[in-house]
Amino acid sequence: MIGIQERASRSITDILILMATMNSWTLLLFLAFLITTTNASVDSKTYIVHMDNTRMAQPGNIDQGDSRQWYESILESITESSSSSSSRLIYVYETAISGFAAKLSSEQLRSLTKVDGFLSATDDELLTLHTTHSPQFLGLRNGRGLWEDVKLNSDVIVGVLDTGIWPEHVSFQDTGMPEVPTRWKGACEGGTNFSSSNCNRKLIGARAFFKGYESVVGKINEATDYRSPRDKQGHGSHTASTAAGNMVKKASLFGLAKGSATGMKYTARIAVYKVCWRLGCANSDILAAMDSATLDGVDVLSLSLGGLARPFYVDNIAIASFSAVQRGVFVSCSAGNSGPSPSTVSNGAPWIMTVAASYLDRSFPTKVKLGNGQTFEGSSLYTGKPTARLPLVYRETAGGKGAEYCMAGTLDPKLVKGKIVICNRGLNGRTDKGQQVKLVGGAAMIMLNAKNEGEETLADAHILPATSVGASAAKAIKQYLNLSDNPTASISFRGTVYGYRAPVMAAFSSRGPSLIGPEVIKPDVTAPGINILAAWTPVTAPSLLRSDNRRVLFNIISGTSMSCPHVSGLAALLKSVHKDWSPAAIKSALMTTSYTVDNRREPISDVGSGYKVATPFAFGSGHVDPERASNPGLIYDITTVDYLNHLCSLNYNSSQIALFAKTNYTCPRDAAAHPGDLNYPSFAVLFKHGTRNVSVTHQRTATNVGIPTSRYRVQVDEPDGVSVIVKPRNLVFGKLGEKRSYKVTFVALGRSSAPSDSSFGSIAWVSGKYIVRSPVAVSWN
Repeated sequence: MIGIQERASRSITDILILMATMNSWTLLLFLAFLITTTNASVDSKTYIVHMDNTRMAQPGNIDQGDSRQWYESILESITESSSSSSSRLIYVYETAISGFAAKLSSEQLRSLTKVDGFLSATDDELLTLHTTHSPQFLGLRNGRGLWEDVKLNSDVIVGVLDTGIWPEHVSFQDTGMPEVPTRWKGACEGGTNFSSSNCNRKLIGARAFFKGYESVVGKINEATDYRSPRDKQGHGSHTASTAAGNMVKKASLFGLAKGSATGMKYTARIAVYKVCWRLGCANSDILAAMDSATLDGVDVLSLSLGGLARPFYVDNIAIASFSAVQRGVFVSCSAGNSGPSPSTVSNGAPWIMTVAASYLDRSFPTKVKLGNGQTFEGSSLYTGKPTARLPLVYRETAGGKGAEYCMAGTLDPKLVKGKIVICNRGLNGRTDKGQQVKLVGGAAMIMLNAKNEGEETLADAHILPATSVGASAAKAIKQYLNLSDNPTASISFRGTVYGYRAPVMAAFSSRGPSLIGPEVIKPDVTAPGINILAAWTPVTAPSLLRSDNRRVLFNIISGTSMSCPHVSGLAALLKSVHKDWSPAAIKSALMTTSYTVDNRREPISDVGSGYKVATPFAFGSGHVDPERASNPGLIYDITTVDYLNHLCSLNYNSSQIALFAKTNYTCPRDAAAHPGDLNYPSFAVLFKHGTRNVSVTHQRTATNVGIPTSRYRVQVDEPDGVSVIVKPRNLVFGKLGEKRSYKVTFVALGRSSAPSDSSFGSIAWVSGKYIVRSPVAVSWN
């Protein structure tokens, strides 16, 4: 499923636009959420409250160490009724943030702001959910490199925050696995159709978090979801198996994408934290899960979810991720599915690995042949026989108002029966359109992209012969309909085909530059996110339609939700090889070794721009290359203090920085004067429009992790309109772990031929087989 990153609290126009992009299932959930939140008491809401715990031991307060008692005493002091303070306290956070979640009235919130130690409070909200061939596409091979047996026998633990897991799935069996690591402190919690016995040596932990969700939308309907870690939706099982699922031979969806389905780090342990339910994922639940996961002992956290971009000091995922990274946990998040519009990227904090989505070289093509002989390629997961040449119907020839979108009740059985119905994409779900056609006797469906949807055709598990086609084919088909008195067409299905140009950036993948932190290029990297085959729950159809009785072990879906766990699993692989590397070091290795050309040795292109050359605002540093990342030569490491000083350079005040430091933090006088001085593996440079002969200097420090004695020389690809000066031009190392610093001065020369408000280049350090590359993005505002 491709998640829609939006909130309910938007303007009517925004809501209508959002509804137009949703599938029917998401639309129903969204409407239900609107109704629920509208009917909810306007004077009582759930808040995530940040506290300065150093104030806890002040005279008159509770002794240091018992934060729950302190929070309860605070709530009791602001209570207006006889209800107990503990009943309003939803969560107490120990590591993710310093604070708690509670249901408060507006008057109680006002009283709380006057309490000694109060820092801030934010509304709880519902966020949204943002492989047989991908390991081979990524260069992973059995018995070689990162998949050598000796490198796979480690006990790396991947924590997955999602919709839960189907524990009986073959992807999560523990055959041949050693005992659970003694350092593991987590639990396997029971609930609806789930018990502690469902965990094993592979799935070592499972928890469900729903207090925040239920405080917003009411008690979970156990007829439609499991009030437990068990996965009803399928999304969580899919992401968990992509990151760390077992190697399962002869996997497929209806015979498509046949091969061995496997997680990137298929010997890793999995810990599942269910935070997403039918209507979304509550922020307070996500924080509680991250809090638990960090204390439980996970090495990697994978979050295929997110919301709107916002300043880091009011972004609770950013704050909780900071705490996790501080404790050595690598955090990987999806970039979002709001592309190709610029500045839509979410999860943009510099300590988070933000992952975009791109295509594999595998597709599931169809052939649409019109009566006039024209042919077009489409995409579908339908596997039946080709259709005969049948009449085409569309709009008024298919039904009444709204028939062009094939929505429920708009198609006329008398006009549609036995024919191929053409449906515009939008307003309802892609598979739901086919369901509506089938319900009234239609024989097949062709779904048309609008001009703004471009050529991106996502493969869907349709319940009748159906395909989607891009905007150019849609235009030609409509012209044919207008010119023909008896329009006809046929559809054939070609199954699984390899050899397509790849990687190519997905149009839906969210883009930079970040509105919140433009001093850092986001997303960081791209990874496979289109048509990914992975584990699925057996109680939900692959089409997500309730009328669909088909049940599968594996399903093929798309989104940055799918690309994120690829990188989570790759981080687990690198962690098993380099146990002493920090999260920043792992991130640096993945970024500086990524590539920017496709399998035809041409620059990676972008579906969202009509197959023009993609930029770092689409793919970050490039497409991940795990084998090269395992031996990157140099890394750019970043400490907690470095990140705090970066926040100082963003002019965050002491209260805002305290949210991350969890104590008072004084910005040093010699702290980084410019946000671009963060020791990041990429360079983002900001100039005012029309600037000439103005310079900006950034500093970086590289650590040698390659060959003890080595010399690196710089190679510069200058962005248009900018001169780049690197000093020194050579970095000489005499031992492993040695650090060398350099400065880069960017001089604005004025724009000449740059086609947009940004220009791009790169800085690479080269020594023998090592190429340590950093992208450069220059924005002219």
